[in-house]
Amino acid sequence: MITPAEFLIYAQWAGIATAVFAAIAVLSFLFKWGIRFQMIGVTGFTAVLAFGLFALGLEPFTRTVIPGAVRYSTVYDGGGSQVVIVVPETITETELEATLKQAASNFFSLGRLGQGEPQMTIRARTVLHPEPGVSQPLVLGQIKRSLASRTDDQMEIEIYRDRLAQLPAADVPSDVRQQ
Repeated sequence: MITPAEFLIYAQWAGIATAVFAAIAVLSFLFKWGIRFQMIGVTGFTAVLAFGLFALGLEPFTRTVIPGAVRYSTVYDGGGSQVVIVVPETITETELEATLKQAASNFFSLGRLGQGEPQMTIRARTVLHPEPGVSQPLVLGQIKRSLASRTDDQMEIEIYRDRLAQLPAADVPSDVRQQ
């Protein structure tokens, strides 16, 4: 993954390229070369590129790492207050809780559209295959966090133990499976 520092280096090189293209554009107007108008376009494009790379260098791309969390994939994220992630069907309750906390931190953005809702809800699901050719999505838990504050100490975590008991994982304690 590219770091912000690398984006700043790329922005520097794009800025240098912009200056070179601008110089060529000026020379092409002085000597009435046929490429003079094309050089204006190339100069403008590289200037926009340099500015974009500079802006990407300012935004932190760090992801939160919570010990015990497992890899997840995003199923739905419309940029609003609802997000759905998919986790492996071998997940345990402690891994699910850590994964939900990690996802809540990683999906936080002040630019999310809450559309009147003060909280963002992230649901974790898995897909079971009870028989060949049949897929059954199963929501295992959810976390609700503030849309306004990066550090939310009052996140609400709900883990559905009865649904965790349906998983074919050997790591789920037997007392959870019996509930």
